[in-house]
Amino acid sequence: MTSITQKIAAELGVKNQQVDAAVALLDEGATVPFVARYRKEVTGGLDDAQLRTLEERLRYLRELEERRATVLASIEEQGKLTDDLRARILEADSKARIEDIYLPFKPKRRTKAQIAREAGLGPLAEALFSDPSIAPDERAAAFVDEDKGVASVQAALEGARAILVERFSEDADLIGGLREEMWKQGHLASTVRDGKQTEGAKFADYFDFSEPFAKLPSHRILALFRGEKEEVLNLSFEPEPMTVSATATSGPGPYELRIGHRFGIADRGRPGDAWLRDCVRWAWRTRILVSLGLDMRARLWQQAEDEGVRVFAGNLRDLLLAAPAGIRPTMGLDPGFRTGVKVAVVDGTGKVVDTATIYPHEPQRRWDEALATLAVLAARHKVELIAIGNGTASRETDRLAADLIRQHPQSGLTKIVVSEAGASVYSASAYASQELPELDVTLRGAVSIARRLQDPLAELVKIDPKSIGVGQYQHDLSETKLSHSLDAVVEDCVNGVGVDVNTASVPLLARVSGVGEGLARNIVAHRDENGAFSNRAALKKVARLGPKAFELCAGFLRIRGGDDPLDASGVHPEAYPVVRRILATTKSDIRTLIGDTATLRGLDPAHFTDDRFGVPTVTDILRELEKPGRDPRPAFKTATFKEGVEKIGDLQPGMVMEGVVTNVAAFGAFVDIGVHQDGLVHISAMANSFVKDPRDVAKPGDVVRVKVLEVDAARKRIALTMRLDDAPGATRDASQPRGQRRDDRREQPRTQRPAGGGRGEPASGSALAEALRRAGLSSDNKGRNGKN
Repeated sequence: MTSITQKIAAELGVKNQQVDAAVALLDEGATVPFVARYRKEVTGGLDDAQLRTLEERLRYLRELEERRATVLASIEEQGKLTDDLRARILEADSKARIEDIYLPFKPKRRTKAQIAREAGLGPLAEALFSDPSIAPDERAAAFVDEDKGVASVQAALEGARAILVERFSEDADLIGGLREEMWKQGHLASTVRDGKQTEGAKFADYFDFSEPFAKLPSHRILALFRGEKEEVLNLSFEPEPMTVSATATSGPGPYELRIGHRFGIADRGRPGDAWLRDCVRWAWRTRILVSLGLDMRARLWQQAEDEGVRVFAGNLRDLLLAAPAGIRPTMGLDPGFRTGVKVAVVDGTGKVVDTATIYPHEPQRRWDEALATLAVLAARHKVELIAIGNGTASRETDRLAADLIRQHPQSGLTKIVVSEAGASVYSASAYASQELPELDVTLRGAVSIARRLQDPLAELVKIDPKSIGVGQYQHDLSETKLSHSLDAVVEDCVNGVGVDVNTASVPLLARVSGVGEGLARNIVAHRDENGAFSNRAALKKVARLGPKAFELCAGFLRIRGGDDPLDASGVHPEAYPVVRRILATTKSDIRTLIGDTATLRGLDPAHFTDDRFGVPTVTDILRELEKPGRDPRPAFKTATFKEGVEKIGDLQPGMVMEGVVTNVAAFGAFVDIGVHQDGLVHISAMANSFVKDPRDVAKPGDVVRVKVLEVDAARKRIALTMRLDDAPGATRDASQPRGQRRDDRREQPRTQRPAGGGRGEPASGSALAEALRRAGLSSDNKGRNGKN
């Protein structure tokens, strides 16, 4: 049997020794960021993506081995474990295969087959199966026995059939083959439930729909299952292509023929052939098809869920690693009408220095008073940036900020509209109460808006990732799987950027390798009691921060302006001796060497290696010394919304606008263009060449130029294109990527059933309707970030 190490090594394309080393480190409690960055020699240079995959596969394969052991023990306890059966179980390479083999031995409720065996019908079933020349009625007559519950010949034959049906449906090799065949040939069909046409209008695209299993994109699968869950759609898992299903005769289909072939059953004119073929048909229609339908459902859901989690994780990573505005005094505005605009001013470190509530909008319309208040706050605290939440009254508040800047040009103010997704969740959280106990809940949201402009990562880690709103049908996904994936993303992002231990919050510190919430609280408590940490070694004085925790976290914690400049870098304290050798060779001190690119690039890493630190680590150290503590995030830039366009009714097809990508799904990107409703750039309108993954073109936070294709104000839908030469209102053909063959279009279902005047391939029509239909979107996909 191939070992877990060998399987993972083969999948990753690396050596067994690399996997063994990584597994050992992870089992000892090391984190992926730590292993990826500081144990390159040990793992042979496995990067963080490889290590995350390794971690996931290790978990799955270990669960597989646990299940394998359980199944073997169960069958052995029954006294039915043969050498051949043991070998088949040991060779099984998936949980599904193990369950297929285990099915005949799995404890279950009394079945019709068991009852038939207890009535003594096993020999009848065996005789009819092994010798089709026997006339079933004649042989069954000998088994009629009312005392055993077999009252007639028909009852005897039904019992014998139940025994054979169970045998056919529990053949692991047969079921495995049929499952793959159905996946390749079958399709998922949906119809609307009676009387649900109006109530379920948002699922209208699926009222009469069919598409091959293997071609269904994740968002469409999730939409179909959502429609079923809301009792609008009926779903059916069809085993054959529609053309085959529609023309099938009453004779045996390909699946029945395959079952018959497996057991040597065919119509050769013998007395028992018809009865055996009926057993095959019965097995297929009552047992196997039902089971495979459940398998298809589970496989589609698994596929869609995995993709949904991947999309969410990718969007979250992009959002967390968005460009920070930096340590600049910032004013946060949380817009509102009746309740006013909440104002919070934070200094360069994020500390709240002032708050206010202003009422510039309806119903009070105290515009001049609001401007005066903002001007005083901006001057008093030397504000440089104004962060405006993108919720209700956002554009009106954006106009207020524009007036402020116009009236006070000397202030040098810059206004930016930022996503406020999750701000209300943070405001009402226990941590916000501890962090800002003196502030009202409504003002905390303005603080969060200001801080997330200064440093998105530091602020967003305080919010449950699922509340940030960058997912695709996120509420339908597995809570455990989603949380695990998102936690890994946050961990990678935080450690990739590094954390200033003297300013970081508890939630941010808790994401550092080897720390966790308890140690994070201890670090902050120690900092509050003893003042700022002057060097990394001082971390060892924190309660419960032992040698192992220090090893895992020290390289990711930064101390700026401390005793040792190296403490502000990503060089791990354990590697400081390497730096000392470099200093001795260059005959310089650390403050002179840091940033001296010419000298550092002239050094040969091999000259500074030893038994512990090889060329990869020394190379990393030299790079780090060039730009110590460098931030891997991009430079900060902002989008400028079009003046005079503040609501969806102001949009006109053909307008070219600047916007910010708020969310990326499998079918395209949502873009905030400043009208309180994100527009959709369908995947087919993202580039002039074929786009397989929208995230290859756009990521949350990107500033992009788009053209308005079509606007449906009533349904709050905006169709956009990133191909600025596209014509407004273009047909689908016109909006396809240039050079992309019609029959290769990723989003177009290959098979659809006509309905209500024909749902076939439309020759022309609304670009908006087409983009949304092909995206699998309906009217429930509304609101900020395309939340579902």
